[in-house]
Amino acid sequence: MNIGLVQQANTGDRTANFEKSVAGIRKCKEEGADLVVLQELHTGLYFCQTESVDVFDQAEPIPGPSTEYFGGVAQELDLVLVLSLFESRAPGLCHNTAVVIERDGSIAGRYRKMHIPDDPAYYEKFYFTPGDMGFKPVQTSLGKLGVLVCWDQWYPEAARLMALAGAELLIYPTAIGYESTDPEEEKERQREAWIISQRGHAVYNGLPVIAVNRTGFEPDPSGTTGGITFWGSSFVAGPQGEYLYRSPRDEEDVKVVTVDRQRTADVRRIWPFFRDRRIDAYGDLLKRYID
Repeated sequence: MNIGLVQQANTGDRTANFEKSVAGIRKCKEEGADLVVLQELHTGLYFCQTESVDVFDQAEPIPGPSTEYFGGVAQELDLVLVLSLFESRAPGLCHNTAVVIERDGSIAGRYRKMHIPDDPAYYEKFYFTPGDMGFKPVQTSLGKLGVLVCWDQWYPEAARLMALAGAELLIYPTAIGYESTDPEEEKERQREAWIISQRGHAVYNGLPVIAVNRTGFEPDPSGTTGGITFWGSSFVAGPQGEYLYRSPRDEEDVKVVTVDRQRTADVRRIWPFFRDRRIDAYGDLLKRYID
């Protein structure tokens, strides 16, 4: 499978963001992509640096304008797209939702972000209701896609449940970066932890992992913090955690990476983690903490 990554810097100009995403998608198609993955909340700025009720005006229904627009692109180019949108489900009820668009422009399925952070500059709980659709891969003409979103990257349970449900790839649209006041050593520790965690998902599930992050600087509208420098670094890892591709940190990037899905079967035969799981002994995982 040929997988396209579109790592971009966004502005508050929604039309310009759409055009940049489509330009990246078209370039991926020219390079032979079957599937293209866009970053988290790719239609606009990462608005969760502050809490503002006015931002809810940006939310949209699914199906809606963005799925219709990108559906047309998918149909024209004959490829599968992974979108990341601010979903308006009902007044006062919104989700951070990934949508998979099929080759014919239809919606193959969606995933609502399950783990919602609430930290300085990442006030997502103000905007997003936790997902209620579980960890279920989306069936497409290319196979089963295990789509998760950003903060889900830090939870091995999410990746495992997707794998147990038959996901053939783990896909993470992302928006993560540095808080400006952190020392350089801490910034690097955070970025490396992000990468290590996802490479670990690849290893213990024997699956390729695709992580597509945004890049560029976005100021804090409130001026409370120094804003976020998104660290880019999108990557594709193989089923033993090996790098298949790494994007730069501070540049926009469009790349098509070939993933050999047969390697999943090959790797799982030599590292049969699923065979050796002690499912009879994991009941305490359902507890918040073992006191």
